[in-house]
Amino acid sequence: MDKITFVLLAAGIMDLVLGDPEYAYHPVRLLGKTIAVYEKAFRWSGLDGLAGGVMLVIMVSVSTLGSYLAAHVLLERLHPLASLALDVFAVYSCLSLKDLIVHARKVSLALASNDLVNARRTVQEIVGRDANLLDMCGVARAAVESIAENFVDGYLSCLFWYVAGGLLACAMDYDPLTCAVIGVLTFKTASTLDSMVGYRSPVYLYFGRAAARFDDAMNFIPARLSVPFMMLAAGLCGLNMRGCLKIALRDRRKHASPNAGHAESCAAGALGIRLGGPTRYPFKLVEKPWLGDGDLDTSFVHIDRTCALVLRSGLISMGAAVLISMAIR
Repeated sequence: MDKITFVLLAAGIMDLVLGDPEYAYHPVRLLGKTIAVYEKAFRWSGLDGLAGGVMLVIMVSVSTLGSYLAAHVLLERLHPLASLALDVFAVYSCLSLKDLIVHARKVSLALASNDLVNARRTVQEIVGRDANLLDMCGVARAAVESIAENFVDGYLSCLFWYVAGGLLACAMDYDPLTCAVIGVLTFKTASTLDSMVGYRSPVYLYFGRAAARFDDAMNFIPARLSVPFMMLAAGLCGLNMRGCLKIALRDRRKHASPNAGHAESCAAGALGIRLGGPTRYPFKLVEKPWLGDGDLDTSFVHIDRTCALVLRSGLISMGAAVLISMAIR
């Protein structure tokens, strides 16, 4: 087995078994602290507009990739297995399929127990909207939307950029594994930047625009690849496979985001429910279009079904990524 395939499989298995544990020096947490430091420095210097946001994206990306390459060179000199372990750890730290499902099932359990207070508190950890205004159906709908959208952002895009990095390296005669890991880290940098500054609030309207567009570009192809993966998974779950494809083709472009509507419309069609609609965020009410034409009465049952749909979609996409990585030389 080639190293590029081994790293992908090892990281995927670790994610499914161990999840994404919280600790002070988690790479993504360190990335978030780096972004906060740069943001504070740019705002202090008066670069709090579009130019500062562009510089933020550049500096954070250079810092992330530079740190990885420096550590890789150092460990490679110590022992090849040490650098291989670094690559596994880096990719594993970027995957979050199990963590997404674990968080979603906490919301499901709270709703199943009719504990709206706990359900609101739990769902607030994975959504950006104001959960305090949501009823039981609203909490379930928010959770389903978040699971579907984060399947792309937290898993499928990582796999795509890992494979894309390896393929690009082959075309340019570079080390495929190193470029594959760089692809994943570049995407994770874009995703973390977007989650921290990519808002349309007055504070980040211009400063966060570059980060938001960076994330949109990195998720563009994976979001569209989610449609066939989720359609196949819907068939394996016993959900509405035809409805998944039908609603995706009809409603995926209705979302304000160029990417979020693809996976969300797939989930709406597969489950036979409606997602979207008016959504209250901390800074304003957003009138989102409805995705799907099914029932509005969502519940914990739909959260559980979405978890099953996303888990199987993840396994299918991982299988595809492994097959492609095995062909990389």
